[in-house]
Amino acid sequence: MSEFPGFPPGFVFGAATASYQIEGAAYEDGRGPSIWDTYSHTPGLVVNGDTGDVACDHYHRYPEDVALLRDLGVASYRFSIAWPRVVPDGTGPVNPKGLDFYSRLVDELLAAGIEPAATLYHWDLPQALEDRGGWRVRETAERFAEYTAVVAEHLGDRVPRWITLNEPWCSAFLGYSVGRHAPGAREGRGALAAAHHLLVGHGLAVRALRSAGVREVGITLNLDHHLPAAASDEDRQAVVRADTLHNLVWTEPILAGRYPDTEEDTWGELITAQDFRRDGDLELISQPLDFLGVNYYRPIVVADAPHRELDPALRVATDNRYAEAPMPGVRHTAMGWPVAPDTFTDLLVELKEQYGDALPPVHITENGSSENDEVSPDGAVHDTDRVTYLRDHLTALRAAIDAGVDVRGYYVWSLLDNFEWAFGYDKRFGIVRVDYDTQERTPKDSYHWYRRMIAAQRS
Repeated sequence: MSEFPGFPPGFVFGAATASYQIEGAAYEDGRGPSIWDTYSHTPGLVVNGDTGDVACDHYHRYPEDVALLRDLGVASYRFSIAWPRVVPDGTGPVNPKGLDFYSRLVDELLAAGIEPAATLYHWDLPQALEDRGGWRVRETAERFAEYTAVVAEHLGDRVPRWITLNEPWCSAFLGYSVGRHAPGAREGRGALAAAHHLLVGHGLAVRALRSAGVREVGITLNLDHHLPAAASDEDRQAVVRADTLHNLVWTEPILAGRYPDTEEDTWGELITAQDFRRDGDLELISQPLDFLGVNYYRPIVVADAPHRELDPALRVATDNRYAEAPMPGVRHTAMGWPVAPDTFTDLLVELKEQYGDALPPVHITENGSSENDEVSPDGAVHDTDRVTYLRDHLTALRAAIDAGVDVRGYYVWSLLDNFEWAFGYDKRFGIVRVDYDTQERTPKDSYHWYRRMIAAQRS
């Protein structure tokens, strides 16, 4: 196998981060509290009691991080904007210092020859809006559109690529059903309402971005490739339910303008009362996009299983009569995720087969691995497993392109080690190591490999 898979001319290589995971400065310059501030400060919810109060201190060190990006040779940097830094209460007065931070970041990127790609929502909902119902209520989608208009007016002339939402599955289901993400709720109907209102918020944000005249608009979904644990009808039906929960709940409204025809079998009584849906919502949600962002890390093996909660009134939205099963015979990352790069190809090819011309050009907006990194006596981080993971997944991505999928770009996750949500600082995805005591940045072997690969595309 070649060390560096080749890509078509003009293919965009980038790196990605997210605001709460790296910025820190949680109480500076007028930033309001987010649901992740509340969640991480609640005892017992995050490993080691970690919070994003300081994180990677990117708020103060962004010039150093942009210099790392410049040396890496990426054409684009995907970052997210913290809603509570710009509109501290989610609605009402705008915080000029928050807008100014992102303006300085964008200018620093442009001066380095790097194209900014901005994500408007990477999970840090203003706490004041959660106190009024959060994504369970339609008002949050409306406030999101207002915030989008403010940011687009301020940055739209310099930021060409915009992402409305990052991984709404995590916001809706990890946040409102499983409770492993902020705001930590365990609900059934509330999670389904949150999923729908996130889609409505996406549609309203698309309108606001189009009105601002930005160049490219898309959304990022964490689509999963599901495999049956056994060749049985029961496990194959479990795959359908898993696919509905993880993928179809988003792709069907966005790309096909319809709700999944498998939703009743997946959610049963939870979906029968859909008073949160309104006439015209599907037209709003399914507006044409310039690209679809796809985040991909690993496949999920699925086995049929009974309901965990027998009372339908008490079920969470993720109780869909299936369970994740082990995937033997493959390496697993530090997250416990199986490494099977061929499933990356399969996911993208099947997505193209399913939606055809309705599928816009694709950008891989996240892909990477958490590994048990160690600092060697020479001061370096020789993360061989991460290098292999990246090489094999980029090779699988090239196979999808060869199979006819229009993929335009790839963003490695992540530039920096960072606050990994409920795992705190216990998991490291970065190609640059961060010493959280000193904030020293150390490029890992994976950083140097990715830099060489990008350079090889230009030779």
